[in-house]
Amino acid sequence: MAELITAIPNRTIFITLVFLSCVVSSSYAASDSDLLLKVKDDLEKDPNILTSWNTTTSPCNGDNSNWRGVRCYQGKVWGLKLENMGLKGFIDVDSLKELPYLRTISFMNNEFDGAWPEINKLTGLKSIFLSNNKFSGDIPADAFVGMQWLKKIHLSNNQFTGPIPPSIVMLPKLMELRLDGNKFIGPLPHLKQSRLKSFNVANNQLQGPIPITLSKIHASSFAGNEELCGAPLAACPSKKPSFASICMVAVVVCVALIVIGVTVFFILHRRRNREQSSILENPPSGHHNNKIGRKDPGSDSIRSTRSTGSTHSKKGDQMKLSFIRDDRERFDLQELLRASAEILGSGCYSSSYKASLVNGPKIVVKRFKQMNNVGKEEFQEHMRRIGRLNSPNLIPLVAYYYRKEEKLLVTDFVQNGSLAVRLHGHQALGEPSLDWPTRLKIVKGIARGLEHLYKDMPSLIAPHGNLKSSNVLLSETFEPLLTDYGLVPVTNQEMAKDIMVIYKSPEYLQHGRITKKSDVWSLGILILEILTGKFPATFLQQGKGSEVSLANWVYSVVPEEWNSSVFDKEMSDTENGEGEMDKLLRIALTCCEEDIEKRCDLKEVVEKILQVNERDVVDDIIDMK
Repeated sequence: MAELITAIPNRTIFITLVFLSCVVSSSYAASDSDLLLKVKDDLEKDPNILTSWNTTTSPCNGDNSNWRGVRCYQGKVWGLKLENMGLKGFIDVDSLKELPYLRTISFMNNEFDGAWPEINKLTGLKSIFLSNNKFSGDIPADAFVGMQWLKKIHLSNNQFTGPIPPSIVMLPKLMELRLDGNKFIGPLPHLKQSRLKSFNVANNQLQGPIPITLSKIHASSFAGNEELCGAPLAACPSKKPSFASICMVAVVVCVALIVIGVTVFFILHRRRNREQSSILENPPSGHHNNKIGRKDPGSDSIRSTRSTGSTHSKKGDQMKLSFIRDDRERFDLQELLRASAEILGSGCYSSSYKASLVNGPKIVVKRFKQMNNVGKEEFQEHMRRIGRLNSPNLIPLVAYYYRKEEKLLVTDFVQNGSLAVRLHGHQALGEPSLDWPTRLKIVKGIARGLEHLYKDMPSLIAPHGNLKSSNVLLSETFEPLLTDYGLVPVTNQEMAKDIMVIYKSPEYLQHGRITKKSDVWSLGILILEILTGKFPATFLQQGKGSEVSLANWVYSVVPEEWNSSVFDKEMSDTENGEGEMDKLLRIALTCCEEDIEKRCDLKEVVEKILQVNERDVVDDIIDMK
């Protein structure tokens, strides 16, 4: 064989290569025809429509086209304008994506129906015109992810439902957005008006205040949405606050008081320590103790948690503390009665007190009133289950007290306080802002703790259920410790939706259900709070959880501006870490994916988080050279 090849004249080889090259080139040129004919085959149409689309001619001849509706430039297909043709059927996006120069598509004024086509596969598009058809259903949240060149979106007069996809705000070049005449619901996204030359969302079912970024657009662009309010429409009416709103406002007020009044706390700290304030105001009869502090009219206490029994044995049973762990110093109720108490926090769900035992450690006692629908045996078994958990990122349950009307949970006291205070009240505390390496350490610890809960409590739909910055404590080395975990099964279900974070998730707000991925959504929101330094409650919107708006706010900023506009400006030690910060922010956004099917599961999220480094890998390599 080698001898035969050697014997072939060089000239023959050259001619053969030229011929093959011509064949390949001819085949490549014909591929546009083949692709467009595939698109034609999936369309339902009048037989007399698109007759010029056939194998006898090429779609492009320079800048001209022999095929109806095809737009060409320098022999390449760059656009399709198939309007007013009565077309139905299926838009073959997979074939269209093989046209590398395709920049605009228009199927306006036809009869297309069904679900949203996967347009985001056409990443090079600059214009999409689908108005005046019969498309229906929700548009996926990520429908426009990756379409960085997209300038025009015209979807008017279809039957689209659900929220406006948040990925729209990620389009850096968007100039025209026409969504009027559909059935979109929910709030308007925070688009930047300075870019928009044409905007219309009239005649939908949108709700809530119009973002200030859109307030200067003419009122006609918002007409027909009865529940939209704010400039340029009428002012938003004040409504009677719901229980959930009251809770959220209470949280905001608490944080504001922490920021404003923490200096006063230090001034009064010594005096407060001297004042003996009992956790239980009145001990049961037979428990005479002159060391119980006098009542402080300005303080709260767990004063209703006391025995009402008449016999000694009945009192003894009712006042018994049940200890979970064997590695903690035991104390009885008398010692708890003698303890001085300091209020750490009080909200709709629980009240927290720091108790300083006379001859023992400092502990935290949490009082819950929203657990009175669960039986004693069920409650005790669940507490024992929680007590068996052992992780460096979970605050251990030390003991509990059961009474039908209320419950007490006892845990260790953590000196550094909560992540919420360190993020939003560090200036008043006289402490520096958390730097990037510390925040990354905290995120990784939270992820490990959540992973441990999922592993050891697999039967729970939401093993944590109330993951937020105020439920993350920080050790002296800033190792995060999750608290208030695993309490969904013992919390009154009729109240849980107004109390717990998972009930603010998109799947519950839209479909009334929680899933194994609801905690993942809570984790994503918490990571956004850690990276942005913004408190989620400041993003309240009518009818939506505030956390959804926080995620949408991040979506509204183009990635190129994350470093200057999204990340907490008080976060230090970020040099050579911007790439890894971006990576963690993107992980958080995948956790906040509204489509539950597309949201990552916890195992995948934890793996990605643990792979994030303090410094960009490329920079590390450069520094080593």
